[in-house]
Amino acid sequence: MGPKPRGRSPVSIFIVIGLCCFFYLLGAWQRSGFGKGDSIAQEITKQTDCNIFSTLNFETHHNDVPIPDSSEPKAKVFKPCDIKYADCTPCQEQDRAMTFPRENMIYRERHCPPEEEKLHCLIPAAQGYMTPFPWPKGRDYVHYANVPYKSLTVEKAVQNWVQFQGNVFKFPGGGTMFPQGADAYINELASVIPIADGSVRTALDTGCGVASWGAYLLKRNVLAMSFAPRDNHEAQVQFALERGVPAYIGVLGSIHLPFPSRAFDMAQCSRCLIPWSSNDGTYLMEVDRVLRPGGYWILSGPPINWKTYYQTWKRTKEDLEAEQRKIEELAEQLCWEKKYEKGDIAIWRKKVNAVSCQRSSANICQARDADDVWYKKMETCATPYPEVTSASEVAGGELKKFPARLYAVPPRIVNGLVPGVTEESYQEDNKLWKKHVNTYKRINKLLGTTRYRNIMDMNAGLGGFAAALVSPKSWVMNVVPTDSVNTLGVIYERGLIGMYHDWCEAFSTYPRTYDLIHASGVFSLYQSKCASEDILLEMDRILRPEGSVIFRDKVEVLNKIRKIVGGMRWETKMMDHEDGPLVPEKILVAVKTYWVGSKANGTSSDE
Repeated sequence: MGPKPRGRSPVSIFIVIGLCCFFYLLGAWQRSGFGKGDSIAQEITKQTDCNIFSTLNFETHHNDVPIPDSSEPKAKVFKPCDIKYADCTPCQEQDRAMTFPRENMIYRERHCPPEEEKLHCLIPAAQGYMTPFPWPKGRDYVHYANVPYKSLTVEKAVQNWVQFQGNVFKFPGGGTMFPQGADAYINELASVIPIADGSVRTALDTGCGVASWGAYLLKRNVLAMSFAPRDNHEAQVQFALERGVPAYIGVLGSIHLPFPSRAFDMAQCSRCLIPWSSNDGTYLMEVDRVLRPGGYWILSGPPINWKTYYQTWKRTKEDLEAEQRKIEELAEQLCWEKKYEKGDIAIWRKKVNAVSCQRSSANICQARDADDVWYKKMETCATPYPEVTSASEVAGGELKKFPARLYAVPPRIVNGLVPGVTEESYQEDNKLWKKHVNTYKRINKLLGTTRYRNIMDMNAGLGGFAAALVSPKSWVMNVVPTDSVNTLGVIYERGLIGMYHDWCEAFSTYPRTYDLIHASGVFSLYQSKCASEDILLEMDRILRPEGSVIFRDKVEVLNKIRKIVGGMRWETKMMDHEDGPLVPEKILVAVKTYWVGSKANGTSSDE
């Protein structure tokens, strides 16, 4: 018999077990995040994050695929317009305006050119154009080369509107009715109106001049929307926007203001020369429509304090007294209670609901959506209050004080007045836009700084983009397209500002008035309504040289956009969606290059 087989040595068994444990623990250590292998992997991941490293070539993922022998033409190159169009405002041009009736200021309203008269060229900046001063210095100083109009320095010299010093304009903060400065004027208003505690956030300035009231309200955390017509007081609104103050070209004429009902916490007329007592009170009824229940209306200037000024105003005592009496009667019919009159200022407060209001003599508007106002004629009737269940309830819903108001669920959503939007979807929309804005800030680290003061959101939705950007350093014009769901009332209830607009037409502003434009879903919305080229040329008109654009849309839409702007002196970069390259929605960022017009030959040239 052979020898018996030997058993395994206990030592070898222990060695095998020990090796197994060692390799198990080594693997666990590396997977825990402390191992060198994992740190290397993390570093590679960081280095390949397309949204952080702008030096990476993003073009490779989304280039247009060339089609051999395609009949499709190459990208069109847009030529500069003649230098005479440097301050072109297509829907408020003087020559066209003068062909319309002057009655009720119709000729100062929007009158857009027909297709055959549109300028299909790039609006030039004047020689010497400079980037505006950063906020807050920009509130008080504007480069002369950017707005080369001195007429107001002469016409309004006594009223302290604007002064010309060297190569800049200085804005001391004065106004026709507050030559001692807007701060002193606002302090007097604040003795009656709760401006300091966040109750008042949105304001309207009708006939704003150079918008010093709005400029000085900003430091009190109040956003004022200011408007004035393009008239013989050249460039009022242009000065306002150059200062970094919200404003648009507009007039209280025959059509509704481009705002929803119950939008503003406060409105004022400081010698705005609007004939409030004319047309059976139609203009005052329009202010009432956009004034929130519990909101305030300020009137300073004619006819207030007429006993002191009737000779200066070159009007009779009887005429001015009758005008003030008529305004008082209209205010009472509108359920406004007079709270203050001293010196040059009178203040009324709109009652919070109709329960305590006796306005049987006022003509109430019937069967009309008070938010459907784009190009709609004003009627001589008062907008009804929303229904309430008690005498203390605020009609339309009570708002929290700002900043709590910014993310509280707006009453219009609570009451189910916005189709397809619930309290839950509103909260999800806010989360989504915080995520999107964080991505934008990684792409462009200057977003959120004073580099971008005037910002426009062309398709604002519920205002999530603007809410995520709220800062004293910037403000956002939230535009709700007339072809989209009407959400502008929600935006105002959040304490943000904006207006209605149809992007098939020119916007009511001067050229070069916005530092950054955000266009999310705009071109998908309008792809069957008007030419993308026209919308992009309008964006180019209102964007400052070296301003930026952020597009968010489907990749096929963005490829078409990129091709068009390739002929507009813009530089672009395509990027994946935050959730990765498989998501069909992409981000296209663009920068408008600096160039100016040439006076020598009437055309533009690079400089």
